[in-house]
Amino acid sequence: MLFRLSDVHKSYAGQEVLRGASLQINPGEHVGLVGRNGAGKTTVFRLVGGEEMPDRGDVVRARGLRSGFLEQHVHFEADSTVHEAALAAFGHLQQIEHEMHELEHRMAEATYELEKILERYSELQHEFEREGGFEYAARAEAILQGLGFDREMWQMETSKLSGGQQNRLGLARLLLAEPDVLLLDEPTNHLDVASVEWLEEFLQTYLSAYVIISHDRYFLDRTSRRIIELENGKASSYTGNYSDYLIEREERREAQRRAFENQQQLIAKTEEFIRRNIAGQKTKQAKSRRKMLERLERVEAVRVDQSSGDFRLQEIERAGTQVLTVVDAEIGYTEKVLARNINLTLRRGECLGVIGPNGSGKTTFVKTVLGKLAPLAGEIRWGTKVQVGYYAQQLDDLDDRNEIIMELRRVALPSTTAGELRSFLAKFLFTGDDVYKHVRDLSGGEKGRLALAKLIYSRVNVLVLDEPTNHLDIPSREALEEALDAYQGTIITISHDRYFLDRVATQILALDGQGLAEHYDGDYTEYHDWKALRREKESEDKGSESEGEALKLNVAEQQKRSAPKQQAKASKNRSASKKQERRDAQTIETEIAETEASLAMISEQLSQPEIARDPRRFQSLNDDYQKADARLKQLYDEWERSATASN
Repeated sequence: MLFRLSDVHKSYAGQEVLRGASLQINPGEHVGLVGRNGAGKTTVFRLVGGEEMPDRGDVVRARGLRSGFLEQHVHFEADSTVHEAALAAFGHLQQIEHEMHELEHRMAEATYELEKILERYSELQHEFEREGGFEYAARAEAILQGLGFDREMWQMETSKLSGGQQNRLGLARLLLAEPDVLLLDEPTNHLDVASVEWLEEFLQTYLSAYVIISHDRYFLDRTSRRIIELENGKASSYTGNYSDYLIEREERREAQRRAFENQQQLIAKTEEFIRRNIAGQKTKQAKSRRKMLERLERVEAVRVDQSSGDFRLQEIERAGTQVLTVVDAEIGYTEKVLARNINLTLRRGECLGVIGPNGSGKTTFVKTVLGKLAPLAGEIRWGTKVQVGYYAQQLDDLDDRNEIIMELRRVALPSTTAGELRSFLAKFLFTGDDVYKHVRDLSGGEKGRLALAKLIYSRVNVLVLDEPTNHLDIPSREALEEALDAYQGTIITISHDRYFLDRVATQILALDGQGLAEHYDGDYTEYHDWKALRREKESEDKGSESEGEALKLNVAEQQKRSAPKQQAKASKNRSASKKQERRDAQTIETEIAETEASLAMISEQLSQPEIARDPRRFQSLNDDYQKADARLKQLYDEWERSATASN
């Protein structure tokens, strides 16, 4: 056990956030923490970090637990560079390195106590090597590059970084520190798609534990092996990734629904028996059954999901078949071309997803098709009867001075009544007196919902959306996806939410930041897989070329061999190899089962209070758990290779 919350209650200004939440995180676990905005996810992190104290209940941490929290606002040493800030995660190793350099100088000048100096130097050298001293600089540089810091940026002062860049550097420093458990609150917020994919790969092979709060469902799918959901102040645990959690949650709700209905029928029949017999000949039986009902543990009714907003779109006028045509377009500014040779045709009812790293020209492309910027070359042509509505990432179409209801009236007909406006706003969770709040007093999520309400109410037949899910929690994103899926018009959306793109996109336009544009018919996952296959084929082609050169050098030797003998031998080898692969796969599966059983047993022991109170036994079991978990990852990789080879 790394930490445990037991029956924790926590309130803020009389609003109860946690109502008896209990959860436990063990060494090596990879957990996604999900729930609506305000469900208490960040509160859990603060409780674990000691920044908050529970009103009731217990927060238990393993002795000496090193937790790493990804802060929203990070701080670095004054005048430090990007490279220095990353290396600061290895402060202990740098101290050893510094002392070793000092000892080297002393060895060169020493006339006495040389033996003592050599002995100390040897101790430090062994410690330095044991703790990865010879690799730490390379690790730091690999992580910096993975998170989007090119070598040209390494000497930049941290004070000159943007807020997003500082958050990315804080994440790099946290990953390098390798605490016992990482607490990552929206780690993908300031990352482009390439950096998010790198982080996914990094976390998949990460040996220590982590807990992730994220609205990026695709990211949760690829990095989580367990999901903890916070709902109505309680915590529920589900095995598997986010997609597995959705399935299991529905199965649990259905089982609970059936159990509740069955129990209600039993209660109704029992109460009827009591009512009829309490004063009759069967009075003893009636009293006995009344006591039974009093002792009966009641099954809770399945809670109806809190409304996520009703994003159903209004009736729209039908546009022409070909909505947008782009031919050999070049976008950017006079001093810089961001992308060239863009070619695509967007038809009525289709959705174009625009992706690419920060600064690659995504918003510039949208502004160009909207006519706010002129193309540097090529042609951009809209079809007939097109009415375009634009949702800006910065939400700059909202007037801070207006009340919510007045902001919606800006796009309504003059004859629209206040009642109609209030009814429509209620679909976006603005109810009662909320409609009289000023825009300037709204949260980011509330402003996002209001901007979408305005756009949808305007009844346009082309939606141009710049990061529409940025300010929405997962349930609100799902509601928006369902609405856009049913939308009869055409959509152009910039998004880094790959799950969202898989739900709505029928085409992908990928800008690489180097001036290249790639168009693909399909959703994000199809595009991603297509790119991976293309890279694999290119790698194979290069390998074939290298092999061809080697074969030319040995052509004389090859000609001496007998073709029939060669074929017979190859056939025999393939048969033996397949047999060996099958045998290996069976052996690996057996070892996987044994290792999983061992992990379960160790995890059970770690959760026992007497173990947690004994540092030596806890550390020993913790080490065993880490080794077994690392071995299990190796076995799964080995099993996948064996299974692939046998197919």
